[in-house]
Amino acid sequence: MGIHLEGPFLDPQYRGSMAEHLLRKGEPDLFKKYYDAAEGTLKFITVSPEVEGVPKLIKEMRKLGIVVAIGHSGADYDTSMAAINNGATCVTHTFNGMKLMHQHFPAIAGAALESDVFCEAICDGRHLHPAVVRLLIKTKGLDRVVAVTDSITATGLPDGEYYLGVNKVRVTDGDAKLVSDGTRAGSTLTMIKALQNLVKFTGRSLEELIPLLTINPASVMKIHDHKGTITVGKDADIVILDDNLNIDTTIVGGNIVYQRQ
Repeated sequence: MGIHLEGPFLDPQYRGSMAEHLLRKGEPDLFKKYYDAAEGTLKFITVSPEVEGVPKLIKEMRKLGIVVAIGHSGADYDTSMAAINNGATCVTHTFNGMKLMHQHFPAIAGAALESDVFCEAICDGRHLHPAVVRLLIKTKGLDRVVAVTDSITATGLPDGEYYLGVNKVRVTDGDAKLVSDGTRAGSTLTMIKALQNLVKFTGRSLEELIPLLTINPASVMKIHDHKGTITVGKDADIVILDDNLNIDTTIVGGNIVYQRQ
């Protein structure tokens, strides 16, 4: 599916659990180095619109076919909308790691809500209050919200200490935070739990919510011609759930790779 490069062209003030000393301005030569090293697998990148050099870099990334998202940002409304007009089509984990909306200063969050970009949402009940998830869906519509996990390597493992890049993380009751200052550091959310939470948070039907985990992300990544729906000619990637929304069977490329015993 390719690489999501979340950084290093991010605003240090909104870095979240990122290591500040690794963040950079929008340097074309450095981006080219990453792009070449990825050998065609770099498909998605998150940048901060207000970082020096980034606005021009967004146009270059789009020419290469890379999907550009904005996030980890304190950008004002105009700067954010300029990035969207330059080709950014998604907002990374909306409302988390960004300047929030004020009635006089809409900021990046306001641009995310008003524009037609896709908005990611971490639906673990920690990063976003259930009411905010409902509000985001009501504002953007079911066809413009993408459920994401933002999960780290500790996902599915016991509580304890792990590393997120160069930073040490402590997981307590499934909640991941930096050991150094307690900043939340990603999540241990699984996608099936995100779906279960969405049903619980919104009271909407499974049929309404499935696009947030299927065709919407496929559309963001521009792979909806072969993924995202069960359609003749598309990849046979299918998850079969039981009545309690637990995974019964997983099919990848038409082959069963998991079946509950």
